[in-house]
Amino acid sequence: MTTLLDAVREGRMDDIRPLLARLDRGGRKAALDELKALRKEARGWSWGERTRVRKAILVAGAGCHTGAAGCATWLGARDMRDWVHSPYPWVLEVLGDREPDWLADVARRLAARAVESDAEYRLVEELARRAGCPLPLSDGMVRTWAERVDGARWQRGAEKPLIDLLRADARLDVLVPHLLTLPELPSVVAWVDSHSPAGSWPAALTGLVAEGLLDRAALLDSCTARLLRGGKPTDLRFCLLVVRGLEPTSEEEAARVADWMAMAADGPSPVAGHAQEVLARLDAQGALSVRQLAEVSGAVLFRTEKKLVRAQLIHLGKVLRRDPSAAEELLPVLADVFGHPDTDAQERALKLAARALPAVSPEAREEAARAASLLAPLHREAARAVFGDLLEDEPEAAYEEVLPPPPAPRPLGAPPGSVAELTEEVTAVLLRSDREEDVPAFERALDGLVRYARTDREELVGALESALAGQWWASEGEDEIEWRMSRNHDGMSVVVAALLGRVSRRSVHDGQARRTGEGRCCHSALNGILYARLWEAAAEMWSGRLPYLLATPTWHTGAIDAGELVERLRGYRALGVAAGPVDFAQALLRVRRTDASEAAQQASALGTEEGDRLAEWLRADEPVAAVVPRHVDTDVEVGRDWLRQTVVKARRALLTTRENPLVRQKFPRPFHWLGSAHSPRNQSCYCWIAESPQWVATLPEDGEALAAWLLPSVAASVHEERGTTWLLPALAETGGPAAGAIHLALAYGLGARHAEDRLAAVDALLVLAARGRLDTGRLGGELAVLIEQGSVKPNRLADAARTAAETGAYGTVLSFLVPVLPALLAREKAPRGLSDLLAVAAECAERSGPPETGAVPGLAETAARGGTTQLVRQAIRLETACRAATG
Repeated sequence: MTTLLDAVREGRMDDIRPLLARLDRGGRKAALDELKALRKEARGWSWGERTRVRKAILVAGAGCHTGAAGCATWLGARDMRDWVHSPYPWVLEVLGDREPDWLADVARRLAARAVESDAEYRLVEELARRAGCPLPLSDGMVRTWAERVDGARWQRGAEKPLIDLLRADARLDVLVPHLLTLPELPSVVAWVDSHSPAGSWPAALTGLVAEGLLDRAALLDSCTARLLRGGKPTDLRFCLLVVRGLEPTSEEEAARVADWMAMAADGPSPVAGHAQEVLARLDAQGALSVRQLAEVSGAVLFRTEKKLVRAQLIHLGKVLRRDPSAAEELLPVLADVFGHPDTDAQERALKLAARALPAVSPEAREEAARAASLLAPLHREAARAVFGDLLEDEPEAAYEEVLPPPPAPRPLGAPPGSVAELTEEVTAVLLRSDREEDVPAFERALDGLVRYARTDREELVGALESALAGQWWASEGEDEIEWRMSRNHDGMSVVVAALLGRVSRRSVHDGQARRTGEGRCCHSALNGILYARLWEAAAEMWSGRLPYLLATPTWHTGAIDAGELVERLRGYRALGVAAGPVDFAQALLRVRRTDASEAAQQASALGTEEGDRLAEWLRADEPVAAVVPRHVDTDVEVGRDWLRQTVVKARRALLTTRENPLVRQKFPRPFHWLGSAHSPRNQSCYCWIAESPQWVATLPEDGEALAAWLLPSVAASVHEERGTTWLLPALAETGGPAAGAIHLALAYGLGARHAEDRLAAVDALLVLAARGRLDTGRLGGELAVLIEQGSVKPNRLADAARTAAETGAYGTVLSFLVPVLPALLAREKAPRGLSDLLAVAAECAERSGPPETGAVPGLAETAARGGTTQLVRQAIRLETACRAATG
């Protein structure tokens, strides 16, 4: 056994098999115990040495296991599977004397684990071959098989036909059905080159069906089931291509009517569109009952996709012409469309309802007439012509704007009441990712660490040692921990590691000195302030000097009540404790300065340096950085065409900030960037991830400055960047004025490329409006500038405006859309999306009344052009709404 372990430590793979042959069952069991200890020991070695020895450990351990289950677990362990050169040929050697049933059991168990590489696939395949059993199937095995097949297409520089490779596989009839049951199809399978679709997997599979090598019904059922279940767009496209390639017969389509109906109702647009086509064919063939048609039509007409709704209404028109007796069941479906947000759909449904009325019962007529009250005002006259006296005149209720209640500040609450409670909160904070970071939870935990490090240090250390044993820094060497923390910053881990003695005093001192706050961009500057706070708190873990932190927020936004900060300073004075410089500076940035004259007097009466500085800060009541009220148009790089080696640039409207001498003179160095003058022209940002919930909490009372500094990131949302408007709702809750910077950032967000980014901007818009801080004229002016500049596209703005209006904020939306329209209407060629903007404005005017500014310049001329284009129709609609209200 000793000789075997020496060979393993030295990585002598060829010596392992003969040495194992000398050991009996007891010897192998004893050797396995030693190998397990060596495996654990090797985890702390350098990468090269660990990899070489791990291979030998894997091979020897496989040979020492006498049970199939234990051997499979050993071979499939996560820490034993990262190989540059596979050790599996030696594994097969040491298992060469095992019985076929034993090998088959190992193969099945390994296949059931995650098979992620070609080497693992070949190991299972060879074990199954030696055992004489069928290849065991699992998701990992089938996924790897598909990747192997695709890789074989490109051997020796020439592409082989995929259908030939699949045709030659004897296990095709079991592998393909399992492939289609995977939660997600492998990318090599789902991807289809539009230039050569004949060489894709869908084309190959349908070709094999034609040759009789695959079961047609099973393939059709599998793909239909995936379409019904939903999934990634690429997976659904794959299934659609297969279904279309199979060209199902009328009988096959009719047998799956329920599936097509469900897809048309709830499937993604491409899937719903295909199902709609199939159902239309079945209906034309008489394979769809009127009741089924009514059921699926009700679901499709409820959808928002105009193309699907229009197609379904056209089909219903054909049905009514073909079979007038169907009107009784179809009229209620058409009446439901009267409440559809698309006014064109309303108009089409009204015309079809007029065609259906003569063939229906009086009860059905009355029901449809009641639904006509949902029609947009521009269709009311047409509805009266259709329904006559059945249409009741209802007095119009006075319009009332619906806005969400203003968000109320949520207090942080009392500090943790015990070491156990604090330990739970600290653990929760450390387990969160940066994107999930909760500012109130972070601040409570940080303040709690400072409090209990002073009063219950030993109990706190014991509790955290046990709770955080799984953290990476709990088992690494001190040098490795200090090196990583000095460069990467693991958030609160710096403070906890210092408390538990994992970081030296020298490293904490160096960390405090290194974080100067002189970043190139606001992201690094704001992060630098947080890092400086953490290193300062880490230093206090040894001293136990501070009773609590001054900068702990009062509310969830990060703001501190001025009176509460005065009380905290009074507590410091009673204990004779000096404030931490960084902690006190952060507290000043967070304190509410409005209506704080009484707090300023109380601070002056403390007779301490900190009290005097607080009083001076409150009385000045000036922003940390004043925003210059003018645009800076600057060219910025928004993309690069690597094929042509050209840079794509765009012009953006950004803002600058003035210098604040008070911050640079009296605040610690990490805060000096905030007090400097900044222009987008002289800033360079190389941050990979430009987001942190801590940024807004750093300056909760200076939303304008934050918005000005973060404008380049927010502006990127109108191009390819995703997720850069996340902070807009938080900015809407900040204190201080909401002027040019916040409104310009909001304008960029409303025109963002991605729908989820526009949704964040809509949330911010409603919060500002609810708090009475939204200047709709200013917002409209900013949007007009960005549209003229080409940064914001009218169709994206229309989508965001429609979303906001549908919450009930019709008057608010109309008031910021009106300043946008004149310049667009004056263009010789109408920009894409202008008709959508007019439609939203018309909807708002019909509900809330005309704009306060009166007629919209250029609207009458556009409405007078004539024709039936959407632009003219919506211009007439908006002009009619304005004229009707004023008349």
